Amino acid sequence: MERSRIAVAGASGLIGGALVRSLTADGHEVVRLVRHAPRAADEVRWDPEGGRVDAAGLAGCDAVVNLAGAGVGDRRWTDAYKQRIRDSRVNGTAALARAVASLDEKDRPRVFVNGSAMGYYGETGDRTVDESAPAGEGFLPGLCVEWEAATAPAQEAGVRTVCTRTGLVVSREGGAWGRLFPLFRTGLGGRMGDGRQYWSFIALHDEVAAIRHLIDTDGLSGPFNLTAPNPLTNREITAAMGRVLHRPTLFAVPAPVLRTVLGEMAGDVLGSARVLPTRLLESGFRFAFPEIEGAIRAAL
Repeated sequence: MERSRIAVAGASGLIGGALVRSLTADGHEVVRLVRHAPRAADEVRWDPEGGRVDAAGLAGCDAVVNLAGAGVGDRRWTDAYKQRIRDSRVNGTAALARAVASLDEKDRPRVFVNGSAMGYYGETGDRTVDESAPAGEGFLPGLCVEWEAATAPAQEAGVRTVCTRTGLVVSREGGAWGRLFPLFRTGLGGRMGDGRQYWSFIALHDEVAAIRHLIDTDGLSGPFNLTAPNPLTNREITAAMGRVLHRPTLFAVPAPVLRTVLGEMAGDVLGSARVLPTRLLESGFRFAFPEIEGAIRAAL
C-alpha cells in the first residue's frame, strides 16, 4: 500500500511490536497510543481501563489498530484479574471506537482493526469451526463477545471494522510459545493433559501479514480467524517441537496438576479449539507458514 499513517494500541506487545516493526520498515508512519504523557510527536495518550483517549491524535490516520489488553496467561484468573482482563479490552475498544466515530468524516480512518481471540468459540472438541460458528460458553467466549461488540460506534459511523480472532502465536518473544521454547530446548517439554486437545496456531510472521492484509484490502469487515489452516492436537505439536529442536518430549503435565497450578486458566490450556481461517483464505490471503514445523522454524 501507499505510505500511510497508522495508529497502533498495544504497540509494545508481542503482536503490536512486530506489526510496528513491519510497518516502519516499509516506510509507514506509526502513531503509538501510550498511557503516559506523550514524549514525542508520534505518541497519543490514552487510558484503556478508564475508557479515555485523545481523539484529536487519531485525526488523519488511515487506520487504527487495537491490540491492547492485559495478558490472559500472565497470572492466575482471580476475580480481580479477570476484571482487569475485561476492562483493558472492552473499555479500551469502546474508547477507541467512540474516538474514531467522533472525528469529522474527512479525518476518520478508513479502517478500524480490533483484536479478538479464537477463545470466542470456547471448547470445540474435534469439531472444526469457522467464522460462521456461534460463540461458546465461559469467561473467554463471553469476553470476546463483549470485546467485539464494543467496536459498534466505529461501525455505526461508517468506518470499515475488522475483528481478528487470533490463535496461539508461535514466537520465541512472548505468548504461550515464549514459555514453551525454553522448556523444550532443555528437554523438559511434553504434552499437556492427554494431548488430544486441538491447538490452533499461527506464525508471528503470518499474524502480522494477515493484519496488514486486512488493513489494505477494501471491503473486508467483520470477524476473521487468524489461525493457520491446519490446526493440530497438542500431542502432534509436542512431537513437532521435539523434531525441530532435536530434543526428547517424554515429559507430560497431567491435567490435575495444570488445574492446581493454573486454576481456571487451565481450561484454556486443556481445552480444544479446532479453528479454521475460512474468511481469510477466501479473501485471497496466503500463509507463508501453514504447517507447524515451518512456523516453529520461523520462530527460531
